Amino acid sequence: MRVFGGTGEPHELVRCVGQRARSRSKAVYTPPSPYSTCGITLDKNDECCSTHLIDGDGVFNVTGVESFIKEVKLAECGLSYAIVSIMGPQSSGKSTLLNHLFGTNFREMDAYKGRSQTTKGIWMGRCVGIEPCTLVMDLEGTDGRERGEDDTTFEKQSALFALAVSDIVLINMWCHDIGREQAANKPLLKTVFQVMMRLFSPRKTTLLFVIRDKTRTPLENLEPVLREDIQKIWDSVPKPQAHEETPLSEFFNVEVVALSSYEEKEEQFTEQVASLRQRFFHSIAPGGLAGDRRGVVPASGFSFSAQHMWEVIKENRDLDLPAHKVMVATVRCDEISNEKYDSFMKNEEWCQLKEAVQSHPVGGFGKKLSSILNTCLSEYDAEATFFDEGVRSSKRKQLEEKLLQLIQPAYQSMLGRIRSDTLQRFKEAFDKELNGGIGFAMAARECTGTFMSQFDEECADAVIDQAKWDSSRVRNKLKRDIDAHIAEARTAKLAEVTTLYETKLNDALAGPVEGLLDGAGDDTWPAMRKLLQRETDTALTGFSAALSGFEMDEQTKDSMVLRLKDYARGVVEAKTKEEAGRVLIRMKDRFSMLFSYDSDSMPRIWTGKENIRAITKTARSASLKLMSVMAAIRLEDERDSIENTLTVALGDGKPGASTKKGTESLDPLASSTWNEVSASKTLITPIQCKSLWKQFNTETEYIVTQAIAAQEASKRNNNWLPPPWAVVALLILGFNEFMTLLRNPLYLGVIFVAFLLVKALWVQLDISGEFRNGALPGFLSLATKFIPTVTNLLRRLAEAGQRKTNAAPQHNLTPASKGNDNKDDKMM
Repeated sequence: MRVFGGTGEPHELVRCVGQRARSRSKAVYTPPSPYSTCGITLDKNDECCSTHLIDGDGVFNVTGVESFIKEVKLAECGLSYAIVSIMGPQSSGKSTLLNHLFGTNFREMDAYKGRSQTTKGIWMGRCVGIEPCTLVMDLEGTDGRERGEDDTTFEKQSALFALAVSDIVLINMWCHDIGREQAANKPLLKTVFQVMMRLFSPRKTTLLFVIRDKTRTPLENLEPVLREDIQKIWDSVPKPQAHEETPLSEFFNVEVVALSSYEEKEEQFTEQVASLRQRFFHSIAPGGLAGDRRGVVPASGFSFSAQHMWEVIKENRDLDLPAHKVMVATVRCDEISNEKYDSFMKNEEWCQLKEAVQSHPVGGFGKKLSSILNTCLSEYDAEATFFDEGVRSSKRKQLEEKLLQLIQPAYQSMLGRIRSDTLQRFKEAFDKELNGGIGFAMAARECTGTFMSQFDEECADAVIDQAKWDSSRVRNKLKRDIDAHIAEARTAKLAEVTTLYETKLNDALAGPVEGLLDGAGDDTWPAMRKLLQRETDTALTGFSAALSGFEMDEQTKDSMVLRLKDYARGVVEAKTKEEAGRVLIRMKDRFSMLFSYDSDSMPRIWTGKENIRAITKTARSASLKLMSVMAAIRLEDERDSIENTLTVALGDGKPGASTKKGTESLDPLASSTWNEVSASKTLITPIQCKSLWKQFNTETEYIVTQAIAAQEASKRNNNWLPPPWAVVALLILGFNEFMTLLRNPLYLGVIFVAFLLVKALWVQLDISGEFRNGALPGFLSLATKFIPTVTNLLRRLAEAGQRKTNAAPQHNLTPASKGNDNKDDKMM
């Protein structure tokens, strides 16, 4: 038997069969196996545990009781346990009866040492071999001389404690006291009934009267007398007004049993005890000794309940059992709740889920967490099932709220991960759809529907059954994020489409406009208008088709189309303004082209036959035409007088000249605007045209002067032949020399060679070209070029002769070689 003292540490003592240890020290009951006690066969594995519940000074042994409860595993019993206590006069054999009846080893009185107090306070032990788990309390005997005649406080306190805790109370009494008015059991019964009144709602307790040392008088005769005495005592005890008419059976089940003398008839005593023991099996089942008990405290709360009851009883306060039951339930349910909360926090699966959800969505999050929560709450329900329903439900709700509060951050993180993951997948799928050529609005609609559905499915997978949390806020945020991305992508896509067609328009218009302005003429602006209309229509057709995929309203679409149309016009206007800024350069280029090149685009050679004045006037007229074309923007088919004004004012080549002879007239170019042309369409103002024309004439004057000088030089170069009379004189005077040459042909050969040499020098030195710029410059140039040219001719003649010399021997060797080869062949 294992005994737990005040320190909770077990002390072991071996006792033998038939002999009981009579010591306050704790003992371990280790009889031979199997062994028999009072005719009861116990298994070798059965072990009796006991503890000193309350010592003689009324101190509750908290540590010992907790160790005792753990040892007997009482907390696992729920409501399936029974508490039996015994009270009676001192030295009436209470401990002996318990030891024989339940296999305990409470200390018994040693008759050889005299009659004295054996049990002090209250001891508790576990009954061996009885189901369900039954605990027995051995109370200190009443009416003992050790406490004195007037010290009945502890008796009443222990009696009240036994009634409040026990399901069955054994009242040990002597057979010879039955029927006596001053019997020893009368004060005990009065004590029991009086303290019972201090219980506001007493639990129904079974009072089992054990008549000791039964005589020959049959029990059938003793029992009525005993019940009559009990009823008299019940009637005489003052009761609260609410219970004045309450019968004894409302509070107690009275049972009577008689036992023979242990000392004189030990065998009969043993048999009777064995029979009585059978009544304690399943004592709490319907029909058992305590089958109709009520107000049972769950086994896990027994220690706390007993301790609190004893504290209330010691403070001499009335014990409110219903309130006590609620209080015990509150404390124990709090303890269970805290245990389950701590267990949940340490749960490995929960820790893994909490850590995993910080980095990525977890599949089956809701089911896994719901399962963990359900397990935790089920464990709470299992442990708290026997406590007060209201308290149990309240504490369960509090535990559930605490657990949900604990897991809510993980749930929110899960939703956040689902949202961000869904948003990322939406962006990728949306971009892919757009690149696949699907219309923007259709792609946005389909992707939004698909991924919002996926989000709802994943949120449903993350839903925790025990929580009623709403994910609409996260869903709305995802919807806003998706809409924002679509709006951003829509803006970017529209900008991309607009930029694409603007680029196409720029490429289609800028170059042609520049070309048209370069060849400015009467058809320049009509051609430019046609070009603008054609390219704009082409671009708007494609642009409208591209915009159709966005499913925008007509007003917005028309606005964008109008902007693109304005952009096309802006390209033309910008290019025209740019070219107008270079009008002077273009005018000079136009003048240079027409003045320096003929109609076949060949460079002019001023031989003296060309009419420089007419060429100059034509070139300047063309340049003036170019300036008039670039003076204003004419994208609308509106006529103006710019060309006429410029022709009249500048056509004669004298800026500012009067249009009427002999009269004074206003200068038509002395203005900053053109008639019938708005300022916004003006590229070159009249006053700017006048300034540009003046500058143009100044810069082109040199070209005309150079042409005139070249023409005069050409005329002088063409007059190098002698006059006709000199030719006739040469023929007459040189007749003899001519005849000499005819008679001697060698002279002709020499003259011919000399002619070739002179001709070669003439060509190499370009004598006619050198004298175009005058005689003196021609002679100076020829002087510097003569010697190098002669040297070059001689060197080339020498090289030519050398090549002919080298070629002749090779030509002569070839036939000989062939003859030798033929000869060798013949010899072969």
